[in-house]
Amino acid sequence: MTAQTSLNFKTIRSASPKSLAERDAILANPGFGKYFTDHMVSIDWSVEKGWYDAQVKPYGPLLLDPAASVLHYAQEIFEGLKAYRHADGSIWTFRPQANGLRMQRSAHRLALPELPVDTFVESLKQLVSVDAAWVPSAPDTSLYLRPFMIANESFLGVRSAQQAAYYVIASPVGAYFSKGVAPVSIWLSSDYTRAAKGGTGAAKCGGNYAASLLPQQEAYANDCPQVLFLDPIEGKYLEELGGMNVFLVKKDGTLLTPDLSGSILEGVTRASLIQLAKDRGHRVEERKISIDEWIDGFASGDIVEAFACGTAAVVAPIACLKGRNFVAGDPNAPAGKVTMSLRQELTDIQNGRLPDRHGWMVRLA
Repeated sequence: MTAQTSLNFKTIRSASPKSLAERDAILANPGFGKYFTDHMVSIDWSVEKGWYDAQVKPYGPLLLDPAASVLHYAQEIFEGLKAYRHADGSIWTFRPQANGLRMQRSAHRLALPELPVDTFVESLKQLVSVDAAWVPSAPDTSLYLRPFMIANESFLGVRSAQQAAYYVIASPVGAYFSKGVAPVSIWLSSDYTRAAKGGTGAAKCGGNYAASLLPQQEAYANDCPQVLFLDPIEGKYLEELGGMNVFLVKKDGTLLTPDLSGSILEGVTRASLIQLAKDRGHRVEERKISIDEWIDGFASGDIVEAFACGTAAVVAPIACLKGRNFVAGDPNAPAGKVTMSLRQELTDIQNGRLPDRHGWMVRLA
């Protein structure tokens, strides 16, 4: 399902793009995921043709038959990455090949066609070249890119679809959390798990996120913007947050993060932070971490920082962990030094303020 000849993209310009004044007003206060650019990418796929009809076209609704398999059997995957405007006006993205490879792994798990990585990267370039004016330049802003794939064959029957479509949409964004880069409280889910080994936890598919929404509501009810899930077997080892990976920092500088057990998403930001930490000489342990180790470590002072990470938020300091009948940490604690230093280094690389010694950045326009 991966073989494919190169595709030529056709560009159809929007007849009614946002005016300069409308776009400037949006870029001045974009929020996160609220507004979208004037164009989108679409590529069709079928068993007979492979990938075909690559287009950059006006952003707009999708036409789906009510029997489209994505609506009934949830054959859907997506990715998330950002485009950054550097000081010289050029536009770059961060490790898109890693996202393209992860999308292939997700596609394989969901029995969807695997889009070639070079086509994945080219689709980002094509969209950004048309909508370059939508990439903001203010501090802590970027253009969030959302590639996704759906099975759109019309049939009722439990089998993998023989038709699918790949899209890319884009949204100018600011900080993911409403309070910006400020320490957050995390709610520990006691009743729900996110995914199981052998399931779809390591794939980036919508069903995993749908499963997190009810416990996320419980987190909101307890003044926490994110929820932490434990392993589905013993219910005592850290897995990941609703949409982010998690790290702990010990007082000796060692970083701890749950190992990729098969039910945890392999985060691109996670992998990048591990590399940056090792570059500095930090020891990084990828292993099972019990919830008791976190709680007891906070209490004893052995664990001095915690943070979550992902494309959307980059790095989010964790002030405390809340659960039924306990609070570990101080909700008013400041962000940790290691946490913020790693965040600064990563965002400086992404925004062109530091040399890209690992070759992570790819120019889009």
